[in-house]
Amino acid sequence: MAESDRPSPDALLAEANRERRGRLKIFLGAAPGVGKTYAMLEAARDQKREHVDVVIGIVETHGRRDTQALVEGLEELPRKPVEYRDRVFPEMDLDAILKRRPRLVLVDELAHTNVPGSRHLKRHQDVAELLAAGIDVYSTLNVQHLESLNDVVERIAGVTVRETVPDGVLQTADEIELIDLPPQTLIKRLAEGKVYVPEQARRAVDHFFSAGTLTALREMALRVAAERVDAQMVSYMRAHAIPGPWPTRERILVCVGPGTSVQRLVRTAKRTAERRQAPWMAVHVETYRHASLDEETKTRISEALRLAEQLGAETMVIQGDDTVAELLDLASTRNVSQIIVGRAERDGWLPFRHRNVTAELLARADRFDVTVVAGDDEPRRQLPVLATRQAGFDWTGYAVAAAATAAASALGYGLSLFLDLPNISLIYLMAVLLVAIRHGLGPSIAVSVASFLAYNFFFTDPLFTLDISDTRNILTVVFFLITAFITSNLAARVRMQVESTRTSARRTTNLYDFSRRIAAAANQDDVLWAVVHHVAATLRGRSLILLPERDSLTIKAGFPPEDRLDDKARAAADWAWSHGQPAGRGSTTLPTSEWLFLPLKTGRAPVGVLGVQIEAGDRLLSPEENRLLDTLADQAALAIERTSLVSDIEQARLAAETERLRSALLSSLSHDLRTPLASILGASSSLISYDASLNAVDRLDLAQTIQDEAERLNRFVQNLLDMTRLGSGQLKPRADWVDPRDIIASAVERAGKLLRRRAVKVEIDPALPLLRLDPMLMEQVIFNLLDNACKYSPAGTPITIWTVRRDDTVLIEVCDQGPGIPEEDRERVFDMFYRVEDGDSRTAGTGLGLAICRGIIEAHGGRVSAQPGLNGAGTCVVMRLPVPAPAELVEPNPESA
Repeated sequence: MAESDRPSPDALLAEANRERRGRLKIFLGAAPGVGKTYAMLEAARDQKREHVDVVIGIVETHGRRDTQALVEGLEELPRKPVEYRDRVFPEMDLDAILKRRPRLVLVDELAHTNVPGSRHLKRHQDVAELLAAGIDVYSTLNVQHLESLNDVVERIAGVTVRETVPDGVLQTADEIELIDLPPQTLIKRLAEGKVYVPEQARRAVDHFFSAGTLTALREMALRVAAERVDAQMVSYMRAHAIPGPWPTRERILVCVGPGTSVQRLVRTAKRTAERRQAPWMAVHVETYRHASLDEETKTRISEALRLAEQLGAETMVIQGDDTVAELLDLASTRNVSQIIVGRAERDGWLPFRHRNVTAELLARADRFDVTVVAGDDEPRRQLPVLATRQAGFDWTGYAVAAAATAAASALGYGLSLFLDLPNISLIYLMAVLLVAIRHGLGPSIAVSVASFLAYNFFFTDPLFTLDISDTRNILTVVFFLITAFITSNLAARVRMQVESTRTSARRTTNLYDFSRRIAAAANQDDVLWAVVHHVAATLRGRSLILLPERDSLTIKAGFPPEDRLDDKARAAADWAWSHGQPAGRGSTTLPTSEWLFLPLKTGRAPVGVLGVQIEAGDRLLSPEENRLLDTLADQAALAIERTSLVSDIEQARLAAETERLRSALLSSLSHDLRTPLASILGASSSLISYDASLNAVDRLDLAQTIQDEAERLNRFVQNLLDMTRLGSGQLKPRADWVDPRDIIASAVERAGKLLRRRAVKVEIDPALPLLRLDPMLMEQVIFNLLDNACKYSPAGTPITIWTVRRDDTVLIEVCDQGPGIPEEDRERVFDMFYRVEDGDSRTAGTGLGLAICRGIIEAHGGRVSAQPGLNGAGTCVVMRLPVPAPAELVEPNPESA
């Protein structure tokens, strides 16, 4: 049975695992409102009519009457209440479903994030547990929730989708049903209130529900569904050993061989794939003859594969003895529809030795479309290995061949004097094997011919002549010669395969070690040191890296350490950098230099130059070493760019943060200094200009205005000073044993003017312990929080201060009844100058109060956070201060000593 006729073990194992688990069906839509939940409920009702045990785990009807009508009549399990931050949220009861064990359960909104406190973080993890328990699941998902498409959706729709699921969840689905609606129909449903409530709908039309956006999302959903169905088809074919191909989708495979026009072949395949919008791959089959190819051909194959990868192809090199069989097996496995191959001459040097790959592919590929691309190759006939290595003729091998023949003859003749051996020829065959394994095909053929003549001379009648009197002996020596040729060929082939495998293993190990070193490097200096050290050790020479600095190249690293280059080497390095081509020794540009320089290039831009100097000054790099050096240079360029990008990102972040702080500071200075100053100037000028016409009450009112605005201005300046001290580390608490009640009372009294029209409710735990705090700084914290609560909550609403002890922590909360802080801003409000946007209105303030509070609290070893108020109304700023250990109560206070 052929390998391609056997089912794939991996596919069979996946099929077996799928039989033990529940089946998942996903109703996939391009956008909300296309009817995924409705379709899921209709399918569930069909199952129920077929007497399948169906229950509803969770279904969101969003108030749609037609969807709610489909829910009626289906068993719906009660939802599980989950308490979080003083609120109760109904979530799907996973344990109840597992205990009930229905045949099919409906789980709506697969991308949903569970409330903290649930067993799993995401709902798709709940579904995975249900499937593992053998329960079938119907679920719904919009295409914009796929993790890999998140950034694409953001660019298209301008909306950031925060709830996502890994793409692997969709890949595990046993069935996908695409729920689709034309964009205009969906927009009409939106206008009719069938998608969102009206307040949300108006915003959705502008951002998400536009015709262009919906069309793009619709295309993405169709592609995702098609790709998933295609993957399922390939898995089915592999599991059932279906030879294929099933041409449901175009896939192109291009054969990369040793022809001189192989790059033209790759470009033709790229154009064909583009016209058909089809994925394509470039494949080279490395047989035992690969070692006999000349270095120019090996380089041409490597460059063609690299070009294919740059053009977007999947590239691979596979090992095998039969090129056509390996190609056809791969094409069947990957469901390829078209094979592109170049026209070539016969691949062998004897008519019967190797068939033409193109002709054999055309003869055997009866299930595939084969396209033969005409090339401008010159007629190419591969010579035997003996001829291809003529430039480096192995006289040692032929000397060993002669010596082996002589030794075998002597051993055989000596044994024949004492023993009657019928198979003396086996001694010669052993000599053929040893020479072939050690020195290759040429010497092994020579020893075969020499052994044939020696066997005829010493062991066939008449002896010591080349004449043969017995007809049977003629057949013996002829068959001996044929056997010797076959044996030498097989042994040489094994030797070449071993050499090829050993070379490939050495190169793979070298690249793996290099990748591991540069991946572990944390900064640019570490990367540069790893590169020069590894290159120098690999090529047994010297290496260095030059990077641009102030419009010139500067040596940044060298091994052994090197900081100077002569004029020839410097000129070669500059030329390699400016032209993006190798220069120096062994190249066609400035070859008199002792150094070879290679540009370090990435897809974005060149990043530097790699220099190499071989210790043996008269030796040039071999083609294999050149290919290895090119690969090392490409990886080094990517590693250097990675460190540069990290540095660029950090600098950009710092620049953006600096600009934001500068803009915020200028905005605060221009607004929050001008407002109180304008009030002070207005009140004081009124006192001066209208003093005679003002009565005592008016004068007191103007003076009170001057005092209030001056205090407000003072608080602003004090906040700036405190923030400066916090940033420089000069604000250090002077801790002492204090009662938190005293601090709270003092802060409330100090904020009396701010709280004139508000009720302040203070709830303090009677068992509150003494704390080691700086009373002045903590009073400032409470005051800032009260000031903040007054600014951002409606006039007349109450403010609550609540304290309690929890184990080794004291909680102090300041709560207001304002509009609250959005969840995404609850951490950012503690940044300097940050204020939550509130439409066109903007409350006066610097955005420093909460930042100062966090700095002071953290200086005391505590933590502070912003949380929703009671029942989600308003905001509570929660401070957590550590309770000192009992042993600290008896320690003297160093400040008071």
